[in-house]
Amino acid sequence: MVEDLEKFEKSGRILSEMREYVKQMSIQGKSVLQICDDVERKIIELGARSAFPCNVGINEVAAHYTSPKDDETTVPDGSIVKIDFGVELDGCITDTAISRSLNPAYDSMILAAETALQEALSAVAPGRKLSDIGGIIERAINRYGYKPIRNLTGHKIDRYSLHAGKSVPNVAGMEGGKFEVGEVYAIEPFATLKEAEGAVHEARNAYIFRLVRAKGAKSIEAKDLVDYIQSQFKSLPFASRWIYNWRNDAEAAFLELLKNRLIIGYPVLVEKSGAVVSQAEHTVLVTEEGCRILTA
Repeated sequence: MVEDLEKFEKSGRILSEMREYVKQMSIQGKSVLQICDDVERKIIELGARSAFPCNVGINEVAAHYTSPKDDETTVPDGSIVKIDFGVELDGCITDTAISRSLNPAYDSMILAAETALQEALSAVAPGRKLSDIGGIIERAINRYGYKPIRNLTGHKIDRYSLHAGKSVPNVAGMEGGKFEVGEVYAIEPFATLKEAEGAVHEARNAYIFRLVRAKGAKSIEAKDLVDYIQSQFKSLPFASRWIYNWRNDAEAAFLELLKNRLIIGYPVLVEKSGAVVSQAEHTVLVTEEGCRILTA
């Protein structure tokens, strides 16, 4: 990571500016498609690219919801909304998330996730077990009377790889190696109600995809689509609406790639008991002294 440090830092600075933009964004009653488009367009205006489609998780939706083409979903009154977005510069990725409350009852749940994140970041250090962070996050969220989502984790980041092998748990007892100097991590606590299941399951729908195999397309249209995905996104996730924005007649080619497993989908993740969820996230660089927050 050291050789790419300058680009990771610049990516983080852009994402820090984006955090302020998203905090000030009007969202009540707004279409989710417009939120996604606004966030992704602003990232381009700032000289970068989206590392993945903007995620907008309303209430019990914890992750992986981005608008499909012509999405008519709007942000309802009294909801809690997670907006998760990332920046990519020459493969150097930073990732962050902000929770917005349209109901004062959810303010403390957001604070629980944010406090857990800050305590986790304070504890990151080279040689420290990733599992230690899970215990810190769980205890912090429990102090506020909430429960962490046990099967969602933070993740190590490499160039062009959003999930690079190591995971940072949100609960105690999950082993997974140690932090090392020069590594980049996204750390992201999720909190839910105390009486909730405290886990997510996969919904049937998926709107985020990734190319996993470049060979095997049969039709000319499918081969053209593979070439487009490789040139634009490489191994990073993309939205189905991005494909249809490129070519509105790409559906048959897209379905061919999906059927032959050249691309895979990331199903929307929903809290198992239907409880609302909050999220907080920063990307950090592990240093000799501890860590440096790249997205603050």
